[in-house]
Amino acid sequence: MTMHGMFWKFPGNFTAENSAGIRPRSSYLKVIGDFTRWNDQLVFGCDDSAQKEFLNKRKQKGDIEGPGQSNSNLWFTSIDKPDHLGPNTASGSVWLNDEVAAHETSEPMLFSGWPKRMAWVLNGGDLDTKFVFEVDKMGNQHWEELKTIALKAGASASVEFTSQEKGEWIRVRSTSKTLATLSFNYSDIDERQTKASPMFTGLANVNETNVLSGLLYGLGDNRRALGVWAKTFENGVEKESGYYELDDAFHLVKKEDTKTKAFIKEKFAIPENVIDIQESSVLIVDDKDRRWRLPLGNEGYEALTNKAQLRICREVATERDLFSCSGTFYELPAENADGFAKIRPISSHNFRIHDYASYRGMLVMTGLHPKVNEGDHIVRSEDGKAALWVGAIDDLWEMGKPVGKGGPWKNTAVKTGEVSDPYLIAFYDKKELTLSHNSNDDVTFTIQVEPVGHGPWMDYKEVTVKAGEEFNYTFPDAFQARWIRFKTDTDCTATSWLVYR
Repeated sequence: MTMHGMFWKFPGNFTAENSAGIRPRSSYLKVIGDFTRWNDQLVFGCDDSAQKEFLNKRKQKGDIEGPGQSNSNLWFTSIDKPDHLGPNTASGSVWLNDEVAAHETSEPMLFSGWPKRMAWVLNGGDLDTKFVFEVDKMGNQHWEELKTIALKAGASASVEFTSQEKGEWIRVRSTSKTLATLSFNYSDIDERQTKASPMFTGLANVNETNVLSGLLYGLGDNRRALGVWAKTFENGVEKESGYYELDDAFHLVKKEDTKTKAFIKEKFAIPENVIDIQESSVLIVDDKDRRWRLPLGNEGYEALTNKAQLRICREVATERDLFSCSGTFYELPAENADGFAKIRPISSHNFRIHDYASYRGMLVMTGLHPKVNEGDHIVRSEDGKAALWVGAIDDLWEMGKPVGKGGPWKNTAVKTGEVSDPYLIAFYDKKELTLSHNSNDDVTFTIQVEPVGHGPWMDYKEVTVKAGEEFNYTFPDAFQARWIRFKTDTDCTATSWLVYR
């Protein structure tokens, strides 16, 4: 079964009275329309490149055009591929700022299949209440109480579930009338390494100054080829190599086509100043003027980004963008799907990727080492002046586990009670926090989280940091939320620094 970008095991005998057995497998990035088994393989019919891009525009993409015409492909995989893509970390809310009557029971949420599970609950009403969690252990509509959480009016709590707390489904009820938010956040064990798979051999390191690069455009008018305005960087100096086309037989051939080359140069130029790499983190201001902050990667990305030598954002699967920022690839929903609020890190790396695009169902990237040899994923022109990496978008799960460092504040002057910008914490594995300040008095930091992406903020912890000291904290393994932010009870210069490993 496919649902919400995840593969699932779905039992053939599923009924309302026999609902056990649904299990998450792994996450995918493709847009899958249909699938079948064929010759001991799985075949997926995908929706890869939309010419109109469904008006999926945002300033981080600049004025980039879509492909010249829509194109997609079949994706052939092994039978067990759905078990070996991205982590199945997921979340869902049974209540989201919902008015809940006393003793009203929520709809059930799947509870089994994840090694790490937690919930966020907010009592947004005017009365104290208790939230009673119940589980259906066998999927047979027999419900038992699991635990009870008491919350005062306006209070919130994080609730962790142990491996001994079992059940196919979980639901909750409030003992008093209230305005409730309750989100279940489940995490996979991310066993990926920080080192990229050998399939990415040939991509240039971010600190290399000699690179084969180029801008990409899926041609229209039934030309059925990928246009490449090839460039080289020699000792950091950009030089034009000419115009090339990649055909359906993986031949990368130089062409004389000044019209198409000029079109690529104009319509696919990498925009400038669409993200702001700061000392603390990467600041994003979206099209709704919302502010978001993302982790930092290798320091080499800052100069290349400021020189517009790295593609930042492009649609490579229908109605969602691939966002490349400071050495991390992210899945970025369209603005009409809440955009940056729901961004998800895919992988982190140290590659100098100049451009990327979708072509015939494949992910194509530029930014290769000049001496790269042809291989399973490398296509090179006969003259050696142009080269491409070719694979599938879901290969990116093997580029490296998402990691990063940063925070909303680094030696930042903050005012009492003013909250920081939101900083991404979702989908990272091992998370550590350091808080510090320059005040001569103790300062209390309030740590807040937003577990949904478009829900209310909840208090997680209050921490008092003494003058001249630091607070160091390792988040629990089960901790999972979308965004984190901070505020203080004193005017001061403060740092909130997070490291994701």
